[in-house]
Amino acid sequence: MENKTVVVGMSGGVDSSVTALLLKQQGYNVVGLFMKNWDEKDGGHCTAEQDYEDVRRVCNKIGIPYYTVNFTKEYMDNVFDSFLKDYEKGRTPNPDVLCNREVKFKPFLKFAKSIGADYIATGHYAQIKHCDDKHYLLRAVDENKDQTYFLNQLSQTQLQDVLFPIGHLKKTQVREIANEYGLVNANKKDSTGICFIGERKFREFLKGFIPAQQGQLMTLDGKVVGKHEGSMYYTIGQRKGLNLGGIKGEEGRWFVVKKDIKNNIVYVSHNEDLLLSSELIASNFNFIPQIPQDKVFKCKARYRHRQPLFDVQVQILENGNVKVLFDTPQRAVNEGQFVVLYDGELCLGGGYIDCVKNCYFTDN
Repeated sequence: MENKTVVVGMSGGVDSSVTALLLKQQGYNVVGLFMKNWDEKDGGHCTAEQDYEDVRRVCNKIGIPYYTVNFTKEYMDNVFDSFLKDYEKGRTPNPDVLCNREVKFKPFLKFAKSIGADYIATGHYAQIKHCDDKHYLLRAVDENKDQTYFLNQLSQTQLQDVLFPIGHLKKTQVREIANEYGLVNANKKDSTGICFIGERKFREFLKGFIPAQQGQLMTLDGKVVGKHEGSMYYTIGQRKGLNLGGIKGEEGRWFVVKKDIKNNIVYVSHNEDLLLSSELIASNFNFIPQIPQDKVFKCKARYRHRQPLFDVQVQILENGNVKVLFDTPQRAVNEGQFVVLYDGELCLGGGYIDCVKNCYFTDN
């Protein structure tokens, strides 16, 4: 790989650090790039300062140059604003998917090309295959860490010059490599949650951006059983944080089964069957590498990261939307998330869940 330059998106974590190390060992000219995507004055608990220090120390250890770039405006305009609008509609968005499409593989890619890079690379657990000018996204060897779900919106242009050097490794192997070469973050805890929130409580964070009114927690037959802090803060299937555990005479766990955003009501029930759905409609579907010739086909799907794959029938509709019918009913499918399709190891792409057909409610 002599004279080939690759810019590695480095977060301060062990995965991107080992990515840079492996590429250096393979003979690439490696450049580290730390992206700042969130401004602390906008709220949230940001660990950027410590993360950048870890990037600096790792790059010095490996012997590669490094830069830092600020993409907070791109993040706010193209990811966070959409995130807030979805919550205001009562949906459950997944900003990590948009962050990859709109930031990590957009201005990052543009910056890398501007400094003469041939490739970009990240520490994602995924694999890529190039064949006949088509670029295929494959699941990682470590199924528990596979991140193709979060990459489902990447275009062929974005996948064309990307490398995923750790996609064939288990997480334990990545840490072993980091320890072997004395990287400072070899045993650093994996980041959790949404990147810009950090360790803060999610609901408290949202309150700083979306004011909400208290309302009623109600059973489907109209019995008021408690109060909520704002219907938009709750997710279908949620059972924690309802503060209903002490209601006398009731048995079993409470679940959020339905929301009425207009009237600010959250419906709860002990009956988990009410969470089951039979199909969904997805918009803005991004097929990888291209739209299939067959407008109806069978494959597997998931609508959450790490969720076990399940069998579905897919119908590509005339308006470009995609209907996904489940072979067996699925639990707590939320509008605003993404459904992602798979054929064996291939990730076929994904789309935004616009509408969910519940097995028991007829008004959706």
